[in-house]
Amino acid sequence: MTTTDSTGQSSALEPDALKNAPRHSFRAWLLDGLTQQSGSHPGPHAEKPEKTHSWWRVMCLTGVDYFSTLGYQPAIAAVAAGLLSPFATIVLVLLTLLGALPVYRRVARESFKGSGSIAMLERLLPWWGGKLFVLVLLGFAATDFMITVTLSAADATAHAVENPYAPQWFHGAEVPLTLFLIVLLAAVFLRGFKEAIGIAVVLVAIYLLLNAVVVIVSFVHIGENPQVVDNWWQALTTQHANPQAIIGISLLVFPKLALGLSGFETGVAVMPQISGAPGDTSERPLGRIKGAKRLLTTAAIIMSTFLITSSIVTTLLIPQKEFQAGGDANGRALAYLAHDYLGNGFGTVYDISTITILWFAGASALAGLLNLVPRYLPRYGMAPQWAAAVRPLVLVFTAIAFLITIVFEANVDAQGGAYATGVLVLITSASVAVFLSARHKKQRKRAIGFGVVVAVFAYTTVLNVIERPEGVRIAALFIVGVLLVSVLSRVRRSFQLRATSVSLDDAALSFVQEDADEYGAVRIVANEPDDGSRLEYKTKLADERKASGIPMRSPIIFLEVYPDDSSNFEEDLEVHGHSLHGYRVLKVRSGNVPNTIATILLEIRDVTGVVPDIYFEWTEAPPLRNLVRYLITGVGEVAPVTREVLRRAESDRGRRPDVHVS
Repeated sequence: MTTTDSTGQSSALEPDALKNAPRHSFRAWLLDGLTQQSGSHPGPHAEKPEKTHSWWRVMCLTGVDYFSTLGYQPAIAAVAAGLLSPFATIVLVLLTLLGALPVYRRVARESFKGSGSIAMLERLLPWWGGKLFVLVLLGFAATDFMITVTLSAADATAHAVENPYAPQWFHGAEVPLTLFLIVLLAAVFLRGFKEAIGIAVVLVAIYLLLNAVVVIVSFVHIGENPQVVDNWWQALTTQHANPQAIIGISLLVFPKLALGLSGFETGVAVMPQISGAPGDTSERPLGRIKGAKRLLTTAAIIMSTFLITSSIVTTLLIPQKEFQAGGDANGRALAYLAHDYLGNGFGTVYDISTITILWFAGASALAGLLNLVPRYLPRYGMAPQWAAAVRPLVLVFTAIAFLITIVFEANVDAQGGAYATGVLVLITSASVAVFLSARHKKQRKRAIGFGVVVAVFAYTTVLNVIERPEGVRIAALFIVGVLLVSVLSRVRRSFQLRATSVSLDDAALSFVQEDADEYGAVRIVANEPDDGSRLEYKTKLADERKASGIPMRSPIIFLEVYPDDSSNFEEDLEVHGHSLHGYRVLKVRSGNVPNTIATILLEIRDVTGVVPDIYFEWTEAPPLRNLVRYLITGVGEVAPVTREVLRRAESDRGRRPDVHVS
């Protein structure tokens, strides 16, 4: 956490990890970006990117994640739905266009700073319940994005291994090759993820063009050999004689195709990259929102077209046995057709394009993680301070990707369940967010419509979990990891200064400056707000003068902290001065009392040049109860905690405010 004074210089709130890091050292390089606020880090998803782009160019950035699923989606759909793949895909496309698309168009309108649907839920569900819900969603988001990295790299390896020109030693070396691609991905981010959109535009344009060629040539072949349609239909009706059964089974199996819904959350995460209109403001970027809606709609239509056409040609032209483990079309159905109908030369070009875009899809997913984690966990106090920097997180995520790849042996099919679970939970949560938003704004018809979407996606998610329980098990590991790290970090950081900024209004500033100038001392009495009567302040002052030995002629200033959301960790403090019944009172709203008092004392010292004194009364509650109250409600035994926060924040005893307790 950092803040700056009016001159723009770093204040005492700057993280110790950064202040103590020698400039030009490895640690300084590793922690580069730590002085920025959460979420404002380098990379394609930075809150304030240096350069913005047209919506269609930004679409290509999210498209490397969304469109790259064509590399493995048709094969996974064939394994999951068999001969019913085209029908199940049509159901998936309808859900995309009539469900996911309207949901995320609304998310784009209400969460336009790149925080996605999670930010909407955070606003709608405050306090600790909301924080816990956000942490669980972050666990699913981590599942989605991390499996995107590992699954995409594994499928890129599969395309490389199955290429006829690939060296023989590639076979059996899938895990090392996948790890190598992940290392390359990490190296890109450690160096600095720049010019990502320009690269993405080229990759997406070439990849979609090559896929269009493969699909068109495949349809030409079907037209020249209509018996393949008859053979498919005969095999389908043999398995499912009743047309109603075909429809019913398609509705049941389409959740297994949920990978085709990936990319929507990334689509709203890249919104800050979209150029806005001249009249856009930070609070009403209408041009940027319009561009984001175009991005989402265009991407959904393009992907839906490819999903349906690719499922048709792969189902009709590829024997079902080739989709199974060890088959030539396993994880690479369209590549199989590219080699089969356009030759190994074109097929190799297609493989290279697929490998490249799948590898870059991992970059888009990793960028999504680097966007989410610094926006939430450090701000909640639920991650180490270095988690607000990019490079340490890259190393952590790379290590996790290594572990996942080794455990799953770089197998695409084995990771599909976890990927689908993460995707579906995020889309379901986004549906819940827009439903609650519509209900809160009393938009009855929209609330009913989004309620239906919530029910459909909830059904899809539950069915996917039942069919592929390994996905939720993996997600549970991520959730437990996030919660464990969050709790430990929150406890460990309990005695840190938490304010990202402190401001004293004119009245508050005049109070402390007057005492510093005229008396050379600033004496603060901590007062727990009660009824605000004259008697309250008179009694409190008399007790403190008697018990703490404050000189009768020495003026004092009361400091009152009014309770706010105690689940927040980082916050902006606004201190207001009031004259009540002849007494001077500083009032501030905060979710944490002792840390806030310590921060204000240091701010008074910095603006006046005088080290202040503060006076407390002991509380009567047992120590253990006070500890629990402090961790949950931000109150507890205020005096000793304030002193400990000050001790850790200021090592120079002569510059540390004195804490008096009576």
